[in-house]
Amino acid sequence: MTKRNYSEHFKMEVLEEICSMFYKGTLAKEINHLPWNIIPKGSDAAFRCCVYKERAILKLRALAAFGYSVNEVDEALPLSEYVGQDNPQFDHQSYKLLTVLESACSACVKSRYMVSELCQGCLARKCENACFFNAVTVTNHKAHIDQDKCKSCGKCKEACPYGAILKLSVPCEEACPVNAIKKNEKGIAKIDHSLCISCGNCMRNCPFGAIMERSQILDVLKQTKKDKPLVAMVAPSIAGQFGISVGQLATAIRELGFTHVYEVALGADITAQKEAAEFIEKVVDDKRPFMTTSCCHAYTRLAKKHIPDLLPYISDTGTPMHYTAQLVKKEIPEAVTVFVGPCLSKRKEAQTDEFVDYVISYEELKAMILGKGINLETCAETEFDRKATVEALKFGITGGVTQTVKKAAGDYSALIKDEIIAGIDKKTIFKLKAYAKTGKSIGNLIEVMCCPGGCVGGCATVKPIKEAREQEEAYAQKAGVESFQVKASE
Repeated sequence: MTKRNYSEHFKMEVLEEICSMFYKGTLAKEINHLPWNIIPKGSDAAFRCCVYKERAILKLRALAAFGYSVNEVDEALPLSEYVGQDNPQFDHQSYKLLTVLESACSACVKSRYMVSELCQGCLARKCENACFFNAVTVTNHKAHIDQDKCKSCGKCKEACPYGAILKLSVPCEEACPVNAIKKNEKGIAKIDHSLCISCGNCMRNCPFGAIMERSQILDVLKQTKKDKPLVAMVAPSIAGQFGISVGQLATAIRELGFTHVYEVALGADITAQKEAAEFIEKVVDDKRPFMTTSCCHAYTRLAKKHIPDLLPYISDTGTPMHYTAQLVKKEIPEAVTVFVGPCLSKRKEAQTDEFVDYVISYEELKAMILGKGINLETCAETEFDRKATVEALKFGITGGVTQTVKKAAGDYSALIKDEIIAGIDKKTIFKLKAYAKTGKSIGNLIEVMCCPGGCVGGCATVKPIKEAREQEEAYAQKAGVESFQVKASE
């Protein structure tokens, strides 16, 4: 039986409709019909109170796809009014990548611990004794939790022998590792952008799809019709996303209107060489206790905003996206560069990278392919101009960064004691804070990735982690080379 996530389904339908209209040349004329194309006249409401609200939410999804913060636009205007405008320019200081569709938010009740009917009011009073804040009392043969005193530590839940204490969670709040999700006076989710690290966990975990990224897909579609060379730079993790060979996918990307397709694994090789040299300088020669990798932008934003004591231990090396875009601009100076990747944080990184013009996700690339009606399975194989190492092509999976740095370190690799942190949550943040405070860690080279499994677990991927990992490893073994073709000194 086919399983369907309707929150993702409607997001993809909106993106696909926009792309289809664009490639047909009817976007400006037909865009106002988008909600009715997806929910035709005569349909019954399937998920909301009425079909009118469902269509209104689809309109908001389209505005987010156009790049707008839906809370800052005039919803009364038709979609056609926004298609003809240039999308809001990136303000590198304050531009907010995520936007909350308030009409789609369920206004979940506050996250808290509660006592269920399973409570037996037992004599042991284990729940009461476990609470350090005197928030739990047993009266009339049943436990009660004083929400004003409760600190949500969960000790009472752990202590109850009957499993009678439940945690009522709010998915977006629970998923956010830095407590950037708040609620307004109506219970609607809002994002504290001063705390947000652009990891995308809230967007991925909201079961109503009420949190969306502000897309650049319309900007990129418009670039396909212009005269400048348009270069797609595909991240290593793309190998496991579409169920076809990377060579076939490169052909499909060119059919979308891109003139060149570069593998970001080329930049990964450069990153690895520079991080290896930096490890030798800082850890081996200067005797620093450890160094962490720098290629995950959500992680480096976490350090800057929430663990500043960790900054001296983070590599100063740029990311694979940065070095690939720099290489493209050197070889094709007039090129417009578009990074194609698995997550939200790369779009945030691109705001301050002079070499990266746009960023789209695997979801958005899939929408473009579907919108143009390209049959991936019939696409011919296309070779890339340069080859990357086997290790660099595995950059998108857990341990891939470490292995490439070890390769680049040569004889010094024996001095590397690696540690892997694959997934940023409250527990790993606690660990990183301890490392920063004490200067002590398990390893002396720590690979930190925001997403479980590495980039293959990004918030904008389209395949399950296990399947994507296996396909990326297979592609790396088939297509990778042994030696670095692009030197970090070039």
